[in-house]
Amino acid sequence: MTRTQKDLLRTRLAVAASAAAVAATVWGVTSLLDPHEPASPAHENVARRTGDEPPAPDGAGAPGAPSGIPEGIAHASEGGANAVNITIDDGPDPRWTPKILDVLAEHDVKAVFCMIGPQAKAHPDLVKEVVAAGHRLCDHTMDHDTGMAKKPVAYQQAQILDARRLIEEAAGAGAKVDYYRAPGGAFTPESRRIAAAAGMRPLGWNVDTKDFGRPGTAAIVDAVKKQLGNGPTILFHDGGGDRTQTVAALDQVLDWLHEQGRPTGFPVRTAP
Repeated sequence: MTRTQKDLLRTRLAVAASAAAVAATVWGVTSLLDPHEPASPAHENVARRTGDEPPAPDGAGAPGAPSGIPEGIAHASEGGANAVNITIDDGPDPRWTPKILDVLAEHDVKAVFCMIGPQAKAHPDLVKEVVAAGHRLCDHTMDHDTGMAKKPVAYQQAQILDARRLIEEAAGAGAKVDYYRAPGGAFTPESRRIAAAAGMRPLGWNVDTKDFGRPGTAAIVDAVKKQLGNGPTILFHDGGGDRTQTVAALDQVLDWLHEQGRPTGFPVRTAP
């Protein structure tokens, strides 16, 4: 090969290497700016008391979760496809929680009590009574801040984990909190991850009885009958004010469920 041929070969190799470098740079920038790459939402603002967030696969657990607890919001019952989950929010309350417990005992039904941390601390006797009766506990945060989905992750974490600690301390005897329910259903990917990593399954609802607004006992019962096709988890309240209508409606709903051949159970915690 002559000197001229060698010089020509070197020039061609240099040009090829330069072109390859430019192509690699363009590919890298394109990958970082790929418009088809899904964005992570800032929050998942599930509408107040609707529980209508699309469920994540039950097997999709939180990284490092101690018991393989999924991050997806629970939308099924351990009792099977025909079972119904009764959930009670915003307590414990010294006037209304005992009445709710009496109705549940009369019907031999177990429920999930979603408690506010300071309320649990103020009424440890009621928390212990709930656990002794065979019901399960749920973390409903420290302050029931329905806007927490728009606040920093550190704030969400404190709301969730501080409440869990107070509820478990009030329950005593090694009792644990099995679920986490976001105030107003305002779950975020971060809050679900925090809860799952702490061993609590995120828990929504499918039937909004609207009992919190005291629409009348008949309206509460009618809401259950109309919405039960949405899914198995029913929302009631034992805190937040006068719950006379809730107590009466719960009694009628449990009678109706028995007539319909619908058993009750607990919401799922782990993958089936």
